[in-house]
Amino acid sequence: MSPTDEQGYTETGQTRTRLPGGDPYGGAPRRTGRSSSRGLVTVVGVVVLLIAAIAFANRGDGSSSGASPTKKDQPKAAATGASGTRPVQTKTGTIPTGFAHTQQGAQSAAANYAVVLVSADILKPSWRSAIVKQVFAADQQSALTDKFNKAYDKQFLSSLGLDQNGNASAGHLYVSRTAPLGTKLTSYSDSTATAEVWCTGVFGTAGDDSRNPVTSDWFTMTLQLRWENGDWKVGSFSQKDGPAPVPGDDKASNADQMAKAVEEYGGFTYAR
Repeated sequence: MSPTDEQGYTETGQTRTRLPGGDPYGGAPRRTGRSSSRGLVTVVGVVVLLIAAIAFANRGDGSSSGASPTKKDQPKAAATGASGTRPVQTKTGTIPTGFAHTQQGAQSAAANYAVVLVSADILKPSWRSAIVKQVFAADQQSALTDKFNKAYDKQFLSSLGLDQNGNASAGHLYVSRTAPLGTKLTSYSDSTATAEVWCTGVFGTAGDDSRNPVTSDWFTMTLQLRWENGDWKVGSFSQKDGPAPVPGDDKASNADQMAKAVEEYGGFTYAR
């Protein structure tokens, strides 16, 4: 099923990705002692591929992060909590826009952009340029479009079980959904902010004969933000693994249950 106008840049009936383990899956149904060693090797292999792709896509972006923050730029540490303020009133496609010019607004922007950047849609050439245009600062868009196109080439997509258009084969659903668990600012000024977003997510291919069953991941994204044309935009971003909890002992769902859940449950607009 191809994406519709209503679905915009989020999940589609046919694919979804999780860009992250790093800017990046699949493997055994669960990362527990019950998983086979062969499945674990598959998980590790695909995660490494995705991390490498994101690292490649971000290579050379360091200059966009600006000068080192001074002490007065450092915000006070505070646990993520509901502010009671709506994060945004508008969206472009399904990507939230118009974040507040505040510390809370910067954190809301970072959380929502993290979801987009590790989605399946970033792997779709037909959606990628629109996502880059909406999420990134203007002077980064051209270079990042080229880097993403090179990182997510036909060979890379094939390693995930996707065709050159980022679609899974018939009877399969590529899953990549991210849920931010918390955010924090490490620097903030009227024009720039650095935000970290702690996330968990599910990723892989749902299907009875899938070689990369849907599994979970934990990671932290760091986004360098700029205030540009009345909104927060990303100048550069990076990702690292964890923090991750001790795996539980939940019973893994089958492929049909997982695909149905992804198709029936929508995502959120995240706020500080």
